[in-house]
Amino acid sequence: MKNVRVQLATCVLGAAITFTSMGIEAYASSSKVTTVLPSAGIGYELASSQISLSQLQESSNSSSSSSTTSSTSSASTSATKSNSGKIIEDTTPLTSRVDEEVLSDIEKATGATTTTSTDEETSEEEIFSNLVIAQVTDYVNVRSGASEDDEILGKLYNNSVGTYISEENGWYKIKSGSVTGYVKAQYCVTGQDAVELAPKVGTRIATVTTTTLKVRKESSTESEVLGLVPIDDELVVTEELDGWVKVDIEEGEGYVSTDYVSLSTEFVEAESKAEEAARLAEEKAAQEAARAAASTNTSKSSSSNSIKSAESYTTQSSSIGQAVASFAQQFVGNPYVYGGTSLTNGADCSGFVMSVYANFGVSLPHSSSADRSVGAAVDGLANAQPGDIVCYSGHVAIYIGGGQIVHASTSKTGIIVSSASYRTPLAVRRIF
Repeated sequence: MKNVRVQLATCVLGAAITFTSMGIEAYASSSKVTTVLPSAGIGYELASSQISLSQLQESSNSSSSSSTTSSTSSASTSATKSNSGKIIEDTTPLTSRVDEEVLSDIEKATGATTTTSTDEETSEEEIFSNLVIAQVTDYVNVRSGASEDDEILGKLYNNSVGTYISEENGWYKIKSGSVTGYVKAQYCVTGQDAVELAPKVGTRIATVTTTTLKVRKESSTESEVLGLVPIDDELVVTEELDGWVKVDIEEGEGYVSTDYVSLSTEFVEAESKAEEAARLAEEKAAQEAARAAASTNTSKSSSSNSIKSAESYTTQSSSIGQAVASFAQQFVGNPYVYGGTSLTNGADCSGFVMSVYANFGVSLPHSSSADRSVGAAVDGLANAQPGDIVCYSGHVAIYIGGGQIVHASTSKTGIIVSSASYRTPLAVRRIF
């Protein structure tokens, strides 16, 4: 009988240890932010079993608020201490079943260490209150010490995000991207101001994971299809629901199932001096290569007498970008065809941009999201020049000057000219 009792106690103890070790929690020692200026980036993707903090909070509010095990109490204490951590993604695992790849992504993205716990998660407000967000015209220098005499390590661009470490004599010590240093506090916000600003400077992105995604008018598989989006395209999320997200596409706002997208958050991060130098050199080389290609490979002939060749628009008195814009406008009125690349018989938005630039000897991807990384960054529409590529949520166009774009819009409208500000651009890129 004594042996039976010992065996039973051992089983109970083993079960308690097993259950209390469930759950995953990330205690971050650095920020997860991604470069948006000069080039856009995406935070770590969510597994299908993950939800947003707001959803998790609703779930935790309806569950029991107390625990009877000493191990859970200990985990709660650890979570309280983790409030000084630097997690900035507003997502967290739904269950303890998170694979090694996801854990690795979190650790690489945030510098976090992972531990097991089942206590309450850090709230979104606590996460955002640990951010330092630059509020300047262009950028604020990140220095090696809390003085203007200290070495400049990099730049924290306007609306870019770093993680608060400490404060010293009117300077914030932060970590952002590969840069750890000091920024003047007067040019940044943190605490409650950062809580209010973070959702505005961060962009929630849904990346398509299926070959062709149907965007519906309502959050139901029975609802009418509003538009189609190809795999790997990135859509701006405007609302998150149970199993669905509301996204912005060319045809308007619609809904997609979370079964067919991965969710992530995009922020701006600091750029080190070395990273800036490498980027500028790469952009200069790419532009020189594009100009060389345009001068030698510009299309000299056309399949139709009514269509002027790219060469005819390339003159000494106009820039190559202006030639691109002029060449593209002659196709206004031609049809939109999903997946198409024909300037006369039909193209989709990225197929149109790709085919226009192909006539100037430049090879571009057939993807609106991939176009966000081509060429060199342009700081907003105010600085756009004819021929620049303007990227929107799930869409891309060519700037033609005067605040206008030419683009393959929808199957109803075909290739048209529109105001460049008819939607909010995610990026402006320059090829020439």
